[in-house]
Amino acid sequence: MKRTSTRLADGREILYYDTDDGAARAFPDTRPLGAAPAQGASEVRRDPLLGDAVVIASHRQGRTYHPPADACPLCPSTEGRASEIPAPDYEVAVFENRFPSLAGDTGRCEVICFTPDHRTSFAELDEERAALVLAAWTDRTAELSAQQGVRQVYCFENRGTEIGVTLAHPHGQIYAFPFVTSRTTRMLATVAAHRARTGGNLFEEVLAAERAEGTRVVLEAEHWTAFVPYAARWPYEVHLYPHHRVPDLPALGDAARAEFPRVYLELLRRFDRLFDRPDPTPYISAWHQAPAGEGRADFALHLELFTVRRTADKLKYLAGTESGMEAYMNDVRPEDAAARLREVAGR
Repeated sequence: MKRTSTRLADGREILYYDTDDGAARAFPDTRPLGAAPAQGASEVRRDPLLGDAVVIASHRQGRTYHPPADACPLCPSTEGRASEIPAPDYEVAVFENRFPSLAGDTGRCEVICFTPDHRTSFAELDEERAALVLAAWTDRTAELSAQQGVRQVYCFENRGTEIGVTLAHPHGQIYAFPFVTSRTTRMLATVAAHRARTGGNLFEEVLAAERAEGTRVVLEAEHWTAFVPYAARWPYEVHLYPHHRVPDLPALGDAARAEFPRVYLELLRRFDRLFDRPDPTPYISAWHQAPAGEGRADFALHLELFTVRRTADKLKYLAGTESGMEAYMNDVRPEDAAARLREVAGR
């Protein structure tokens, strides 16, 4: 893998990741941009009752919203139209978000573009490109985790207008948080209590139990297992674990790293086969990684993939119980969801 780092017109960093060591990507950004968002544009506040961190980022109201395909800021630049990516072509590109929720002392937000092809999706990538995306996620996790003030790195993809995506180009995001997120904090507390009570690792026991019971297993390979969790919150929700527990992407072993593209692409393609619709299934794909410098000994790297679609013509909305009380009500039995995801294999 070759990594090329350069700067955009407003000083933001952009990185190109290539399989070809001879790829030339140092193209200048010719746009007349103003300065990048100043440090302090965002503010992290703590909820006094729950202890949760909330980011106040009011400067983002003017961010790009559903531009036409010929004005997409994530496509390569062409003669007469400069985009966020100055190069006329690329494999995988990562750059600092022009409208970040987190910047400076409050962290960093990056955009990762999986392909220059505006009309495709992650599920349609080949294994080589998916492996390059994994390498980029790994590189960014390692570099951002080492930066002063960063407490946790989160790599994720939102796909579909139903999720709230405002740019149709295949892309994801990478957040470097200045705090440990609430969900991870709760996981760590539960895992620590289990360790104190039993001496065992809860992540390992959950994975072992799902593999042994089998009813909710969707896909099992040599180094990875994908299963619908016992208490799934979403109609179709899959958790993907490596068999050898590691805290984050940089710690992932070579064998698991090599097998990941095939397994992950198959999962995404099964999601697209779930419903008899011409449009792709909307989803969120989220890497859960250990915080930087704490809670790493017992944490287990894993990916959580879920869709808000519950039938071909119905969406799962977070209504009063979920949004108001965080009490989830799932319309699909996890066992039925797993059976359906097995049924659509290889179609």
